Amino acid sequence: MLMRLLYILPLFYHIHSSPSMHPLCHDDERSALLQFKQSFTIEESASYFPNACDRIRSWTPEGENSTDCCSWDGVNCDEATGHVIGLDLSNSCLLGSINPSSTLFRLVQLQKLNLADNYFNYSQIPSQVGNLSRLTHLNLAHSMFSGQIPLEVSKLSQLSSLDLGWNHDSKKNLLQLGRLSLRSLVRNLTLLEDLDLSRVNISSTVPNIFANMSNLRSLYLLDCGMYGEFPKGIFMLPNLRNLDVNHNEDLNGSWPDFQYWHSPMEQMSLARVNFSSELPSSMGNLSSLIALEMPSCSLLGSIPSSIGNLTNLIYLDLSNNILVGSIPSSVGNLIQLGLLSLHNNHLTGLIPSRLANLTQLIILDMSYNHLTGPIPLGLRKLTLLNDLGLAGNEFQGKFPIFIFNLGNLNFLDISDNYLSGIKWICNMTFLHVLDVSNNNFNGSLPECLHNMFYGSKLRMISLRGNKFQGLLPRSLANCTMLKALDVSNNQFSDTFPSWLENLPNLEILILRSNQFYGKILESPETNNEFSNLRILDLSYNIFTGNLPLNSFRNWNALKLDKHDHPLTYIHEKQSFNVGTHHLYYYYDYSMKITNKGVDTVYNKVQDFFRAIDMSSNRFVGEIPKSIGDLKDLNMLNLSNNILTGHIPVSLGNLTQLESLDLSQNRLSGEIPPQLIQLTFLEWFNVSHNYLTGPIPEGKQFNTFETSSFEGNLGLCGNPLSKKCWGFDSSPAVFDRTLDSPGFLFQFGWKILLVGYGFGFIVGVIIGNIATTRKDDWLMKAFEMTQSTTSTIVELEKGTYRN
Repeated sequence: MLMRLLYILPLFYHIHSSPSMHPLCHDDERSALLQFKQSFTIEESASYFPNACDRIRSWTPEGENSTDCCSWDGVNCDEATGHVIGLDLSNSCLLGSINPSSTLFRLVQLQKLNLADNYFNYSQIPSQVGNLSRLTHLNLAHSMFSGQIPLEVSKLSQLSSLDLGWNHDSKKNLLQLGRLSLRSLVRNLTLLEDLDLSRVNISSTVPNIFANMSNLRSLYLLDCGMYGEFPKGIFMLPNLRNLDVNHNEDLNGSWPDFQYWHSPMEQMSLARVNFSSELPSSMGNLSSLIALEMPSCSLLGSIPSSIGNLTNLIYLDLSNNILVGSIPSSVGNLIQLGLLSLHNNHLTGLIPSRLANLTQLIILDMSYNHLTGPIPLGLRKLTLLNDLGLAGNEFQGKFPIFIFNLGNLNFLDISDNYLSGIKWICNMTFLHVLDVSNNNFNGSLPECLHNMFYGSKLRMISLRGNKFQGLLPRSLANCTMLKALDVSNNQFSDTFPSWLENLPNLEILILRSNQFYGKILESPETNNEFSNLRILDLSYNIFTGNLPLNSFRNWNALKLDKHDHPLTYIHEKQSFNVGTHHLYYYYDYSMKITNKGVDTVYNKVQDFFRAIDMSSNRFVGEIPKSIGDLKDLNMLNLSNNILTGHIPVSLGNLTQLESLDLSQNRLSGEIPPQLIQLTFLEWFNVSHNYLTGPIPEGKQFNTFETSSFEGNLGLCGNPLSKKCWGFDSSPAVFDRTLDSPGFLFQFGWKILLVGYGFGFIVGVIIGNIATTRKDDWLMKAFEMTQSTTSTIVELEKGTYRN
């Protein structure tokens, strides 16, 4: 009988609570919902996760279920009264604004309101939200609200969950507390369990009142401009499970003693909060921790061995600190870890052998420490690894061949070590990023690479700073996803890889400091030759022939307008699931180039940076005028070649140029005054050419030193000590007179008359004296005449001498 009763009761409940038994929704609330719907358009782009765009479309004034709004998707009604008590329109692709007269605020029985992940067009949160005094849950996150949070939110005393986080665009946080202090906001919200104000401009201390909010389970204050001392009492809240105060750089923290405290804390995220202290050994008592995130916290001392007690950890990030000593072997106890990042510390010694126990690892990053010895064979057990970062250590010997058995590996960075051996690369067809730069690899690339690149997923390859020789593998042309290729500072001997020209995603090509040779051959028919290229470095090779005219015309990525784009970096992004955490891992591309006369290492490369370096080769001929089409170019270096002709006036079109180096060539003529338009130009060098005439004056040209112009005997004007005798060196006057046909004619015929007149007089004198003086005097007179005529010709060409 008991079993039958247990079976019947759920059935009775289902019948009793079925929609047909519910009272219909109230007409005024149905009308309010329909009017609220009409104030928006449905656009998929309005949501980050547009998985509910059809939700509000089901709300119709006619048809089946049109009269019962309680059956509409996203609407929840009280079973007894029929009032709308819940409205979930998250991820619903709503595009529009919410104004104070919105019919939403007529739904005064609402208890739960979720409008997260829509696009409310920078509208303010209306103060009429205070009408919804029964609210227990309010979620307005990720919805492009802006302005001040209204005081009325602080009066919603029934709230147990408040989420106003992540209302921001690419430039700034949009919401702010303004006159409402953080303490005033939460003072009346005594029932609060979950609070998320991430990326709200708060700019205050963290009030001590939080340490008394015993119901609090989650506190998210990421990037809020918090400062001062973080209250220790918050760590000790009896129900707090999630604490995130990341990216509050002016916030200082110190640890309580966890020795006798059993905390329920599961997530502790304190990135970029300044602790400047050691991790306490009592932290091992936080046995419930699943995620510990403390990069860039100025942590000191060693990693306590008690960290091995945190056996529930799946996420451990202690990167970018000042940690010293060895990695404790107790880390091997953390067998559930999916992510371990100890990047950029001062750790020493060997990788502990017990690290092989961490078979759930997806990301392992121990780059830029002082770890030594061989890479342990035990890492072969980490078969789930997606990312392996061992760069910037002191690992020696041959790179272990077992690595190629890690069949899920997408990112491999072993740069800046002392490793050798290369055959293992051929089996790694699954890689997205391969960085073996600055090691001891040598010899020719193995033949097996020709097979590796077929169907390859590689996006970035760096072989920089080794001793590779021979030819580049032609099969690289099959890497259609390749974005960056850097083979600089090796001993490759090959022609220019024009066979890479059709790679649609190639943005960076660096061949510097090798033995590449010959002319850069171009196909006159092609229009997509390196069309996406934005950084090209061919410096310090043996290239000959003319500069590639057609290439300049086809490099469309150097012509695009980038000025309204946010500051981003060239990187490869990968997403992972580590337990319940969805993570994004970024590999930032790095490079070494000569910019503004200095060899510079870029650990990150800005997405809008555009550069061409063809210096220190044997290019001949003139600089093509088409180079002026590359209007987004930031750096151009053509120095130390055998270029002739004039500096093209079209260079004045490169208004984003910051560095221009044409030194050590055979350029002649004048410096075009149009270059004064280059107002971002910080580095300019035309030294050691055959340039003549006055140096333009004004704007950036007033900042360049003598070294920028030395070695041009025909140049005059500031900053050189040689003045332009008899000429106004201001750009406007020079441009107006020297380029004028009338000026050239007048100046030319005057010099011509002087020459003819002087020649006639000398001829008469010589004729009269020739019969009475010795021949050697005649020779001296003839030599003098030659010298004088030479001076006149040089004046006519524009070389002004004192």
